[in-house]
Amino acid sequence: MGIGARKAIVKLTKVDASVKKLKENDRAEREGNDKEINSEMLNDIISETSSSQEENENHPVADEMDKEGKVWVKSGELFFTTTPTFYPTLTIGKGIKLYKNNELVKDKNIVLSETARYEVKCENEVQDTKWNISIDKLKLKALLQVEPGYKMTRRIPDIEPSKHIELMAEELKEIQNTLSFSEVIEELASLGVIYGINKDQILKAIESRQPGTFEIATGKKATHGHDGWIEPKVPLTMQNGLKEDEDGKVNYREIRAIPTAERGEVIAVIHPPVPGQPGITITNEPLPPNPSYPIKLRAGKGVVVVDDKIVAMESGRPHIEQRGQLVKVDILPKITHSGNVDLSSGNIRFVGDVDILGDVDVRMTVEVAGAIFVQKNVNMATLTAAGAIVVNGNVIGSKLSAGKHNRLIAELGQLLEEMHVQVKSMIEVITQLIHSPAFKSSDFQRGGMQPLIRILLEKKFKSLPPLAKKYVDLVQKEEKDLEDDDWKEVAVFVRKTFLSLTKEITSLEQIKQLAQKMKQLSEFSKLPVEPDSYIIISNVLNSEIYCSGDIIVSGQGCLNTKIHAGGKLEIRGIMRGGEVYGKLGVEIHEAGAESGTTTIIAVPVGQTIKINKALEGTILKIGNVKHTLKENQYSIVARLDENNRMIFEKKA
Repeated sequence: MGIGARKAIVKLTKVDASVKKLKENDRAEREGNDKEINSEMLNDIISETSSSQEENENHPVADEMDKEGKVWVKSGELFFTTTPTFYPTLTIGKGIKLYKNNELVKDKNIVLSETARYEVKCENEVQDTKWNISIDKLKLKALLQVEPGYKMTRRIPDIEPSKHIELMAEELKEIQNTLSFSEVIEELASLGVIYGINKDQILKAIESRQPGTFEIATGKKATHGHDGWIEPKVPLTMQNGLKEDEDGKVNYREIRAIPTAERGEVIAVIHPPVPGQPGITITNEPLPPNPSYPIKLRAGKGVVVVDDKIVAMESGRPHIEQRGQLVKVDILPKITHSGNVDLSSGNIRFVGDVDILGDVDVRMTVEVAGAIFVQKNVNMATLTAAGAIVVNGNVIGSKLSAGKHNRLIAELGQLLEEMHVQVKSMIEVITQLIHSPAFKSSDFQRGGMQPLIRILLEKKFKSLPPLAKKYVDLVQKEEKDLEDDDWKEVAVFVRKTFLSLTKEITSLEQIKQLAQKMKQLSEFSKLPVEPDSYIIISNVLNSEIYCSGDIIVSGQGCLNTKIHAGGKLEIRGIMRGGEVYGKLGVEIHEAGAESGTTTIIAVPVGQTIKINKALEGTILKIGNVKHTLKENQYSIVARLDENNRMIFEKKA
């Protein structure tokens, strides 16, 4: 009755004519027909079979059940079928181009249509080898930078039928370093490189499969010599100052045991400079070494130079001070003042060391070219020493300065550095004006540069005269402490050029020489002094302390005092109020005041502040960064991080 019935699916298979013939032959053979198949019949069968296979390969037939409305890739070709209700889609990946009716498809996602003809192509790439040769400024190295090229071959793998596919290419990258040895040699020749060629490195470069840099030519560096130097032949204890014993205590009385040079004794030996050896650039040019300079010896009081030796002419403490190649040697005598320095004794000024066994009283001055040693107290007095200052008692309301000469040189050097910048700019302006058609060279020859300089000072360099006056005044005030006449000579020319109304002719060449002298003295002022001065005091109150070297407050501490140390500052007791600075760092046992008295501790950038106990309100400064403690802190080390922010670490 047809109940439960469903439509049958019938699959029809087309039988090739060649297969039909083979079946007929088989049947004839089974029926006993032993007639042989002739060669012509066999050729017909093979021909029909081959023709049928070619037709099937050139016209792939998709199974209606598996490939209906789908797209696929086989052997690098794109196939697809559509239905009345569905069109397959695809996405074009990197390195693949799709052409529709011979036109490049620019969209990445497309819908396939049977009304169009599609063709897929892969993009192959070829990258040439990149390379270049660079030479450093001194012409000591030739560097070959190589980035090998490559050949990129792409193919599309077979993709199974799907309603949407993504055309992704398989990539085969073959490294190709096409750089040749001859190319490198030719380029070196064009650059003038003929010395120190490293053939092994060139071979490594042309065989390299990775990007790299190769030193293919190397010159010979100049061997620098050694400046002249002075070798002490006697102990110089002032270089190290006082030493602690095993218990950490300083015995101030031991300072008296300073070795003394006897008359006729060799204090030091002068060694001449050792010249360097020239080098060779890769372009075969000589490379001169840095020049070597002899020492500039200033033989002071009590010494004489015999051949290459410095000999004492008097008995006393040998003193050697060096700043760069400038060396000063003296024999410093020593006096011992057994009582107090007061109105009865008068002020003490001495070219040597002074040992004071009593006090230094109110408004008294002790000024020496050596060191000052005070066994008792310093009260509202002034101590000035070129070397060290050691006070065994208390310092109250006083001014102490050790290394005043170094401080003066540093201050003058800073002024000259600021003036040099403006004088250099002035020279540039004058040079431009000289070459201007509006100015006649004859005008400058008659009257010099002075009229033009006055105009420039009024219009463009207004800050130069105040700096010049400050420098000249300071040189005049401290002239007796300036042993080098260069500072005084610069002061004379600065006054004549920028401060006076003299009619003396000043040339551009003279101004250039002044600028050069300013630069030299400024750089000289920054050289470290050997040995450095130092100050060691027990306790200090309401005072001002300056030293070009280290400062140690070894007793209970300091109150409301201003301290400047050109070296390291160490306060082993407490610091209540005041402002202290340590160029090479500060270390304090306890800092700050509960009363709220301002307490400032400062160091330059790159240095640290170490405090065992810091009270709330203590101000820390590192460079221009300032921080006020909001609470008590213990065992801290303050420093700046890479972002210029102050950070605190625990003391080890």
